[in-house]
Parts: sequence; C-alpha cells; structure tokens
Amino acid sequence: MNNIILIGFMGSGKSTVGLRLSYKLELTMIDVDKQIEKEQNATISQIFTNYGEEYFRDLESSYLEKIRNNQTRQIISVGGGLPLRKENRALLKEMGQVIYLKASPFTIYSRLEHDTQRPLLQGEQPLEKISSMMLKREPIYEEAATRIIETDGKTFDEIINEIVVGIY
Repeated sequence: MNNIILIGFMGSGKSTVGLRLSYKLELTMIDVDKQIEKEQNATISQIFTNYGEEYFRDLESSYLEKIRNNQTRQIISVGGGLPLRKENRALLKEMGQVIYLKASPFTIYSRLEHDTQRPLLQGEQPLEKISSMMLKREPIYEEAATRIIETDGKTFDEIINEIVVGIY
C-alpha cells in the first residue's frame, strides 16, 4: 500500500504535519488517537485513567487492523506508543511509507509543557520523563521507520516539503 504513516514521540508534530500534508497532497488524513477518542466517546486521558495503558494499546492495535485494508491512499498519524508493539511495527510497514518525525527531548518539552492532556507526562520532572521515554523508544521508532525526518528548528512547511520530496 502507498499510505504515508507518521510516527514519533508525543508532541513531535504528527497530527499537525499530517493535516497540512493531507491538504497539500489532497489525501484523506486519519488521526488514530482522534478516531479512538471518537469511537470510545472518551479522551485518551480518560481511557488511561479508567482502563489503563494496556487497554488503550489494545484499542490502537485493533484500530490499525481495522484500517489496514483501506484501498484509498491516505495520511495516517499514529499515537506515540502505537509502534511499541512489534506486530504494529510490521503492520505499519506493510501499510505504506513510515516516516519518523524526530525531535529532541527539549523540543518536545517546550511544545508540551502546558499540555495537561498527556497521561504519560503527568507528575514531576516532565523533561526527565520525556528524555527517559525517548531514549527507550527511539530505537523502536527507527526500526519501524522507512524514513527519518529531523524536525528541530524546521517549520511545518519545511518538514512537509521534505516528506513530499522523499515520496515523489
């Protein structure tokens, strides 16, 4: 399949880049997190609180399976934890080009420091938590990716142009 799939840590720009890219390429965009919230009639934070992270990860995997055979080319933005499961990484590669939007821990922190909706970042020392989580996730994202795009210091237009140049 020829989908464009955006992965990366929370706050790396997947949703915003995906939306802008969808307008530029005139493709439908699916934001997996937003779709899960819509289907569950609850925020991700509420799902984490009420059912736990494992339940949410199951929802992600199920949704990925559900959209796996869509015949229309589309942009797919996935949550930061979706690639953690090996079966999801394999499925993503099967579904299209997987682009890892890579940002530094400080960039992520500066984007998310006032965001209270990220369940994994609640508590003390969020920058340290981001750094620790990214250290564990980076090799997983790199394994899942067919391309890596560094996003630090780049505008959305620069990131989108880099994606488009690599596709065509």
